Amino acid sequence: MDRTPRPLIVGTLTVAILVIGTGGYALLENWPLFDSFYMTVITLTTVGYGEIREIGAAGRVFTIVLIFLGVGVYLYVVGNLIQFLVEGRIREILGRRKLDHQIKRLKDHYIVCGYGRIGRVLSRYLIGRYLDVVVIEKDPQRLPVLNEDGVLYLIGEATDENLLIKAGIQQAKGLLTVLATDADNVFLVLIALNLNPELFIVARAITDESKRTLYAAGAGKVISPYDLGARRMAHAVLRPTVIHYLEMAFSDEETDIHIEEFPVHEHSRLLGVSLQDSGIRQELNVMIISIRRADGTMLFNPTATNRFRTEDTVIAVGSSKSLLELSKILNPVR
Repeated sequence: MDRTPRPLIVGTLTVAILVIGTGGYALLENWPLFDSFYMTVITLTTVGYGEIREIGAAGRVFTIVLIFLGVGVYLYVVGNLIQFLVEGRIREILGRRKLDHQIKRLKDHYIVCGYGRIGRVLSRYLIGRYLDVVVIEKDPQRLPVLNEDGVLYLIGEATDENLLIKAGIQQAKGLLTVLATDADNVFLVLIALNLNPELFIVARAITDESKRTLYAAGAGKVISPYDLGARRMAHAVLRPTVIHYLEMAFSDEETDIHIEEFPVHEHSRLLGVSLQDSGIRQELNVMIISIRRADGTMLFNPTATNRFRTEDTVIAVGSSKSLLELSKILNPVR
């Protein structure tokens, strides 16, 4: 059963003692209600103005009782206020320590810098794919949203090296930066690669000029939401069926057909095996639509004689269950 809210209890007690005091003076001393209320207030607040009218023995006894009641209510109110402040601070400290402990244990996770509209969607998508994500957001006003979404987060400037280290950048697999300005994104890319040269970075570019700068700074991929949105709208008009297929393939809700990519590990049993001998199509009902070699060469619609090599990246289409099985075969140590 839920407890009665403390503010309601405090308010009820305050009103009750004012009513008791006012009624007591009015009945015992036959005073007007306003004088009775005034006497109750100055008695409870202990301002020391003295008695406003001549008071009898019964009234003095009642005043003593009223003072003790007032002190009790006052102590209760102060105690609840202190408890509220202390408990809130303790919860905040313990919650922060728990988050820091969880972040410290992460490995091969992703860091999302900026939790605006794009950053929030990015984080939700990655978490929906069962990937570990740490968000860095500088605006403390977004704390309620971060807590509501249940993400691991740090508050501060994403360009702060100490904060990036605290986010586990040296153990991270990738970083996505969607900061407010292109200058901040460029600066962050430079700092992040200095801390972890192997880090794969995806950066948002607001202007076309910044794309070249971000690539020069070391970003692995630069995305312009405006250009991407415009192309998507154009393709929706020119190739509606293709777009519908891709939307289904990348959606987690409409269908159980997905497009995924998997690295080929050196311990995979398919290493050196041709597509026709792998049994992938027959056993898993998965279609291999492309293979990216270690040197960057892309084999679109690979032939049956193409063989799997170490550090290949396989792009496949299939159901979630089938793709999961393929992932275990290609990367058994994952």
